[in-house]
Amino acid sequence: MNKTSHVLWVWIPVFIVMLLAVMSLSVTLGAANISWQLVWQIIFSKIPGVSSWIDVSWESNIETIVWDLRLPRVILGAMVGAALALAGALYQGVLRNPLADPFILGVSSGASFGAALVIVLGVNVWWLGSFTLPAVAFLFGFLSLLIVYYLSRVNQKVRLETIILAGVVVQSFVGACLSLVLALSNEKLQTIVFWMMGSLALTEWDYNQMIFPIMIVISIVSLFFIKELNMLGLGEEAAHHSGVSVQRTRFILLVLASIITGAAVSVSGAIGFVGLVVPHIIRLLFGADYRVILPLSIIGGAIFLVGADAFARTIMAPRELPLGVITAFLGAPFFGYLLRRAKRGFF
Repeated sequence: MNKTSHVLWVWIPVFIVMLLAVMSLSVTLGAANISWQLVWQIIFSKIPGVSSWIDVSWESNIETIVWDLRLPRVILGAMVGAALALAGALYQGVLRNPLADPFILGVSSGASFGAALVIVLGVNVWWLGSFTLPAVAFLFGFLSLLIVYYLSRVNQKVRLETIILAGVVVQSFVGACLSLVLALSNEKLQTIVFWMMGSLALTEWDYNQMIFPIMIVISIVSLFFIKELNMLGLGEEAAHHSGVSVQRTRFILLVLASIITGAAVSVSGAIGFVGLVVPHIIRLLFGADYRVILPLSIIGGAIFLVGADAFARTIMAPRELPLGVITAFLGAPFFGYLLRRAKRGFF
């Protein structure tokens, strides 16, 4: 068994156990004082074949808190964290920049702008219903990527320097549009700002059903590009001579990363630093092999965000802090540490 296989066989089960532990703890925490025994009785009562063994003697409002509010929120937090960490790992590999994160190409700003328009204008597409906001946010985020990619094409090729600069340009322009919407939003300003800072407070089971298939498909497809990601890490020329179609691979991976970023942002708002911190910690601990980075980043991102969300809604209970604020407090010092290392020539 080689070193990579050994790391995967040992650490994937460890990470999964950690994730289940954090999720189990998180679902028992909240402003409402409900014992952990009752929480798990309610959850097990929903499992076919087990419910007949449980005496249903609790009030309906308690079941609503546990089953309709806490549990879907914890599950969505795990999926959003996994999605952002996976996107961060893909961006860092494609752009060959350990400081890259899911928001570097303006996808987050585009999604936030789309969501702000929906909130301000009160748009509600009848055949989308409650999915109108996440659907529009996702669409605007993906359009931002297409604009970035179009601007960065020079002589039918996309270079790393131009795509990053194009991302900065698009992000700045969309950010200005978002600021204009905020200035004109009046009484809806607080709603938009709270959404932009990131939150899982508006979670419902439908959102889980929306992001779950996207998360599964993108994760599986991404795993088929592990070899290409490792080759890209050696440089474009080395990857090309190894048989990798650099331009095609880069486009596919950027699209995959942006789709999953847009899906995550559309249901949770702009939650920063997850895609920056988690993949880089995995890289520091286990090396630069994407056979390890991708699967451990997915699980690690879920652990990080579920834990951060539990902290955000309990530290000042019953008041809830924006989730993006908590991840920024945790991620910003680490980002500064990375910059210091970069100045010293470690990258």
